[in-house]
Amino acid sequence: MSARTLVLVAASAFSALAQTVCQPAPAYSPCEITFELSDQEAADHPNPYLTVELEAEFRSPRFRTFRVPAFFDGGRRMVLRFAPTEPGAWMFRTTSNLTRLDGREGQFPATESGAHGFLHPANVHHWALVDELVQTPHLWMGDTLLTFPWIDRSLFQTVVDTRAEQKFNHLRGVVLSKPEEPQRAFASADQPRAAAFREIDERIRYMNSKGIIADLVLAWTPDQLVKLFPSWRQRERYVRYLAARYSAMHITWQLANEFENTENSRELLKEIGQALKKLDPFGHPRSTGALSTSSPLLGDGWEDYVAYGSADHALGTIEHQLYAVPFVNLRFGSEDSGAGRGGPGDGDAGAFRRRLWNSTMDGQSPTFANTGTSGVGQAPVDAKYLDSPGAKQMSLWFGFFAGTRYWELEPYFDVTGGRALALVRVEDEEMEGIEYVVYVEKPGPVDVVLQKQSYDVEWFNPTNGEVVELKKFKGDRFSGEPPDRSHDWVLHISREGRKQSLRSYKFESSPIIMQEIEQVPQKIPYEIAEPAADSLSLSKPAKYAVKLTRESPATRSMMWLWTGEVPADQQGVRVIGAGPQGTFQIPAGLTNTYPANLALRLYGLNAHGKVYMLIRAYQLSQ
Repeated sequence: MSARTLVLVAASAFSALAQTVCQPAPAYSPCEITFELSDQEAADHPNPYLTVELEAEFRSPRFRTFRVPAFFDGGRRMVLRFAPTEPGAWMFRTTSNLTRLDGREGQFPATESGAHGFLHPANVHHWALVDELVQTPHLWMGDTLLTFPWIDRSLFQTVVDTRAEQKFNHLRGVVLSKPEEPQRAFASADQPRAAAFREIDERIRYMNSKGIIADLVLAWTPDQLVKLFPSWRQRERYVRYLAARYSAMHITWQLANEFENTENSRELLKEIGQALKKLDPFGHPRSTGALSTSSPLLGDGWEDYVAYGSADHALGTIEHQLYAVPFVNLRFGSEDSGAGRGGPGDGDAGAFRRRLWNSTMDGQSPTFANTGTSGVGQAPVDAKYLDSPGAKQMSLWFGFFAGTRYWELEPYFDVTGGRALALVRVEDEEMEGIEYVVYVEKPGPVDVVLQKQSYDVEWFNPTNGEVVELKKFKGDRFSGEPPDRSHDWVLHISREGRKQSLRSYKFESSPIIMQEIEQVPQKIPYEIAEPAADSLSLSKPAKYAVKLTRESPATRSMMWLWTGEVPADQQGVRVIGAGPQGTFQIPAGLTNTYPANLALRLYGLNAHGKVYMLIRAYQLSQ
């Protein structure tokens, strides 16, 4: 995916503009058109980053148009970087506040590449690489190297090479240096360091060449953006610069590593997210890292997938039923294989593996982290931790799901003794079971309700990839136990022949219908027992508890999620509790004024996957 350039030889309107245009560029790889400012232009614009305006409209052979901003690349150099999305002759026309470059036209050829296109949300909760004609399912498996722009290059390449061999296809990192360190990306708010960004260019190209998508985080926190770029014009210029520089590459956008502890972060991320949505011509996926969930920002119109920083299963499972977007868990836990633990979510390979499979059963795509390679905290990145047990278990996870119809699996609830995903089709008003994946964290009896068919059955060992095949099963209910009780197991029940026959179906062949949340109080089988009073205080955290009012087989197993919001302050919803009882954790940033009216929502999900929501108002004081 390298960007190759040559001097334009053909006689055209660009022949006297001191520019270069890429030679034939493969589809979905960067093409660069570069311009050198003249002596007079350089004198008029001593800082082109601030004052030179240049963009181009590219037109495809099928007359589809893309508007792309240029970026300043040091000295007198301005660059238009674009990725053609189909082979053929591409035309472009520039717009600029430099008279010499305004209204100029040119063209370049694009060739067939065999690339599957850029990543986009697809099939409601899933992912696909999308080109002009075809959608190819994408099994997201990420890794964390937050400092990837700044570590030694040879170490960076070792990490990427190893992760590619291990089947990782995403790598997550922050563009800016850590807040406590000197800023290597920018000399000041109005001066990007071109050499530093050219190094980032090469690193993203290297990742892409290995089949790895760069998950670009704009800042460690929203507060870092405000401190480095105090005005909105400066922040917008930063967003434009990144969009111009990296939209032609295989990337996703994550606005911050986490956002909840920054005052007014919702409004700040909204302005940045909407600018990015406007400036990125290819619409690469957008979200933000979170301590718990980024779902409170969905209503602002810029976010198109939810990111998590929590291993809470109630949060993940319930929100999967609420929102028609994909879900990625960025921090469900880090593996400590010797580098040391930096937080409560860190654990050994066994703890990490259990969190991995449980987050998968929540319907989330996983992003791995090892405390010795993630770049989080003070521990240096060390290649000796790359081949850790957790990384090997991620590879086993990927190999298992690559053999399923993962792009159609959804959480499934008719199971006892485990947690499940399933592909159950509805055709001509008839249910057809095709595939079931059951994670059994605590080995014991498992019972799965099936559509009556004949199935292949096997047990998969997530610790080493061993497969124990059972004889074919025919019926509408499978009951059994794992081969042993020494560790967790995965039960795989599938109709392999039927799966093969579905290969000709287009990607969106199995529509997912989102359920309506039950909010009628008379139909909700529970009530809020605590807090009983109508007021809450930040200084005196209140206990919470739920009480079932109607018991039934469906309420034998319930998941609970408590959220709070001060609608008047528009800071968004925050998760403040989980489970049937506990003590509220209400963040101070939920509101700027006291007393405030707090809307408390209690979600309950029953054993059949039905979601209820009860809302109650409280007065919140300090």
